[in-house]
Amino acid sequence: MCADIMSPEERSLMMGKIKGRNTKPELIVRSLCHTLGLRFRLHRKDLPGSPDLVFPKYRLCLFVHGCFWHRHPGCKYAYTPKTRLDFWLPKLRRNVERDKEKEELLRSMGWRVGVIWECETKHPDLLESRMRDILDFPLPP
Repeated sequence: MCADIMSPEERSLMMGKIKGRNTKPELIVRSLCHTLGLRFRLHRKDLPGSPDLVFPKYRLCLFVHGCFWHRHPGCKYAYTPKTRLDFWLPKLRRNVERDKEKEELLRSMGWRVGVIWECETKHPDLLESRMRDILDFPLPP
């Protein structure tokens, strides 16, 4: 095992800079939606979980989840850290629980919920197909 080359303070500062909004995967999904002629609202705070994209016309909330942070099942990017498991495991487990809670709340309010995973944004053709499946209505070719 390799020791961390940063002090705990430096590591904390670096981890604190990880963005939660306007991430590269989110921008890719937004660009695709715009290309498909879809209009949306961003990060509506009045909805549970503040969904990344909201399509009010279709009553659809879309989350763009990072595979590591939201534990994408079976994904190579959802690895488990090798150190500080007493910190990481509860933190990551709580992220998944929170996601489920917010999805259930949105569904109980009459919204449809979709999730795009970070790894899916790396393949544009598959992403468009996935978006069409989630949207579940005819889009222009």
